[in-house]
Amino acid sequence: MQTEQALAYARENSDRFLNEYREFLRLESISTLPEHRDDVARTATWVADQLHLAGVSHVAIMPTAGHPVVYGETKGPAGAPTMLVYGHYDVQPADPFDEWVSPPFEPEIRDNYIYARGASDMKGQIFAHIKAVESLAKQGALPFTLKYIVEGEEEIGSPHLGAFIDQHRDLLNCDFVCNCDAGIHTEDVPAITYALRGLAYFELEIRTATKDLHSGLFGGSIHNPAQALCELIAGMHDAGGRVTLPGFYDKVRALNQEERDAIAKLPYSDDDWKAMTGAHALWGEKGFSTLERIGARPTLEVNGFLSGFTGEGSKTVLPAKAMAKISTRLVADQEPSDVYAQLCAYLKQNCPHTVTWEVRELTHGKGAIMDRKTPAMKAASDALRTVYGKDPIFKREGGSVPIVAMLQDKLGVDSVMLGFALPSDGIHGPNEKQYLPNFFRGIETYIRFMAGLR
Repeated sequence: MQTEQALAYARENSDRFLNEYREFLRLESISTLPEHRDDVARTATWVADQLHLAGVSHVAIMPTAGHPVVYGETKGPAGAPTMLVYGHYDVQPADPFDEWVSPPFEPEIRDNYIYARGASDMKGQIFAHIKAVESLAKQGALPFTLKYIVEGEEEIGSPHLGAFIDQHRDLLNCDFVCNCDAGIHTEDVPAITYALRGLAYFELEIRTATKDLHSGLFGGSIHNPAQALCELIAGMHDAGGRVTLPGFYDKVRALNQEERDAIAKLPYSDDDWKAMTGAHALWGEKGFSTLERIGARPTLEVNGFLSGFTGEGSKTVLPAKAMAKISTRLVADQEPSDVYAQLCAYLKQNCPHTVTWEVRELTHGKGAIMDRKTPAMKAASDALRTVYGKDPIFKREGGSVPIVAMLQDKLGVDSVMLGFALPSDGIHGPNEKQYLPNFFRGIETYIRFMAGLR
């Protein structure tokens, strides 16, 4: 009965929920830009006020060395499970502004989508959960203990979250995590992500001289660092698409046949992948399907390359240095610190004596894999099945959500990745959007999910 009353409450208040969602999206909580520090703080206060409105009994804005964490808690009956809900209220910068059809912080609805920075990543997801809690709490006491941790630094790599968790282990103790920073397959096909790749990101600099030189006077006598860097990067994969860093695959967990069969049944095709990316052909490690490469195999990618003169016209320069941004996506059990050592070992083996090199580690996070057969996973699956009328897809995700592995390591708990973003939402780019029918179905799913916790 409480579930049906909560669903009725959510439907009756849908207009208010949408207006509050718009209000949330107008807050320019850009964590990476110092000029928006006050906006980030105001957004933390706004989230705290929403938790109070939802009936969360204890709410606090807790400082870190950077932007604050919003914490909330409502105690349930003795012996009831404890759910920790994770989300973030910060967003990416909105540039390039001239590519937005409507202003990024003035939400606009077009064709059942709401367009704004943060609409999908992830204000829409965490706000849907808060509204689901409000809808349930208005009907009586929650049948479980609820805790929230909503941070303001996810878009800059959560640099202070690990220390926050270490300082508040007892406060954050729980049975499992509901991570709202997640998505589904398509508008009408639900999904639960049970594995995420980690990340190790580096900047590699190759240098041959103290300054740029005239290519006519010095070309042929000094090793061009751009050429040397290109050759080094080219050697980081073999002809079969495998990464050649020494020991790179030593800890990679093999896929068993049951999981390979399950991945093969997912409703993706190589043609779908080409259509989504605009690529005319696919590429990757031999012996694995596209979906296996994306979710279950590690990768090494060049994210950026810079050397010499790149302006309009010509300038005959032999550059003094060349730089590449290199990221590796890691699967469960791989350690980012190992990859740094592996990259350095590769460079020691392969760098010519004519150049010097330096590797700078910029950011890192471990991959994670979750148990698909826990009570919380079953409750999430049941809720999605009821709302969408079909079984959810269980999938591995190629991207990284470092908090998942962090909470596994620090609190010993798995996460249920339950959110309603779409791959086509355009997160981090211009015209980010959220499909509104799934915002409201998300609220209903969260209600049914929480009502089903045992």
